[in-house]
Amino acid sequence: MSLRSFHLLFIALSAVLAAFFAAWAVEQYRTNQEVLYVVTSILAVATTAGLVAYAVAFQRKTRGL
Repeated sequence: MSLRSFHLLFIALSAVLAAFFAAWAVEQYRTNQEVLYVVTSILAVATTAGLVAYAVAFQRKTRGL
């Protein structure tokens, strides 16, 4: 496995983890109705989107390598 492939795999796994964390925070909000869980879920969704955007940019940048 090349370093490029490992980097893309690590980014993908991090994005999946952030998405699961967002889902967990939403479920906790449904149970406890605390604003902290809403903020956490919004930040986790933003992190997921950022990681996906970074993965796409990294893949485009290293496509020819």
